[in-house]
Amino acid sequence: MREIEKMSGLLLVNSALGPTAVVEKLGFKKDQLILEVGQADDCDNLLRDEIQKITQTNLIAEEAQEVVDAVILWWREDDGDLIDELVDAQTYLSEEGPVWLFTPKAGRKGHVEPADIQDAAPTAGLTQTVSFPASADWTATRLVARKKK
Repeated sequence: MREIEKMSGLLLVNSALGPTAVVEKLGFKKDQLILEVGQADDCDNLLRDEIQKITQTNLIAEEAQEVVDAVILWWREDDGDLIDELVDAQTYLSEEGPVWLFTPKAGRKGHVEPADIQDAAPTAGLTQTVSFPASADWTATRLVARKKK
């Protein structure tokens, strides 16, 4: 297992998975359009770069108004109302596309309790399918639209 630490300005990977393996686990493919919401200085730039490398497209800024294949939502405890943001994230999302919610890991500034995600997702019309450590500081949670009966 590789570890990530910030040493002399270097960022070392702290996940059994490197950025390429994480992006593969996220399921991103070439030519997919990915909307990114909540990007800030604390986001994992290695992961962001790898997503753009694999998709061969730039991440789309949250102001865009085009249909996308997936949404990346960087979310911290003090970012506001998670339900509202999850509803908004689905506005331009294709029917089968996931919302990947990235939240700070436990013990990191801005950590979001898993129960908060479990409460917000169904209210926003989403189902949580998987959650895993995406990097040293971030956990990825896959949310998809609930199947209509």
